[in-house]
Amino acid sequence: MKAIIKFFVRHIPRPYLIKFSKLFSLIVMPFYAGKKHQCTICEKSFRKFLPYGNKGAANRLCPNCLSLERHRLLWLFLKEKTRFFNEKYSVLHIAPEQPFLKRFKKLSNLEYITADLVSPIADVKMDIRSMPFENERFDVVICNHVLEHIDDDLKAMSEVYRVLKNNGFAILQVPIDYKRTETYEDASITDRKSREEIFGQYDHVRVYGLDYGKRLVKAGFVVDENRFVESFTKEQIEFYRLDANEILYIAYKK
Repeated sequence: MKAIIKFFVRHIPRPYLIKFSKLFSLIVMPFYAGKKHQCTICEKSFRKFLPYGNKGAANRLCPNCLSLERHRLLWLFLKEKTRFFNEKYSVLHIAPEQPFLKRFKKLSNLEYITADLVSPIADVKMDIRSMPFENERFDVVICNHVLEHIDDDLKAMSEVYRVLKNNGFAILQVPIDYKRTETYEDASITDRKSREEIFGQYDHVRVYGLDYGKRLVKAGFVVDENRFVESFTKEQIEFYRLDANEILYIAYKK
């Protein structure tokens, strides 16, 4: 199973992965039945989660809703630390993740718009560096694991800032190398194999370090580097399969 998933992730274009993922989950779920772990989003339990990532790391992907560690933590944060499920919000979700999509669409309190350059499940096709929305259009912007793909990430951050209302907030997660104090990027590295070796994935253009928050500040945001995961016990982190090092970057427009 690990080898099969690794092959699909590496060789099948993302739009097709998205299109057929639900069918895939229905096939594999019976093989993972159990009670050792629970997904915080769909609340289903399994003996373990699916492997995921270029290296096929074990016990990461929910067999039912296809959530990863970052999705499960963000869901808990939105439920426990925000009014996202109650307040009347206009929301822009860039590169919408499947664990969230249908659940957010069902929330009657949200005006929920999804956008992406290529995703078949997005409402609006757009480039994050030049968004087709007026200034101060949204109360909330969600944009996770996108900026590491963008050559001019400051331009993308500035666009998010522009379309966000005053006192609104954006959730802007990226992969962080917590051992690295400074972000590393080199535009001359274009070879797929080299990018994968250096940046962690062939379509990444940089590896972010602990200075990521400062990059968001440069775009105008007031940044909360939130360590919400530390409010959970080790047992809870393992049960829900969260990343114990995850920092939530909550960017406010003041």
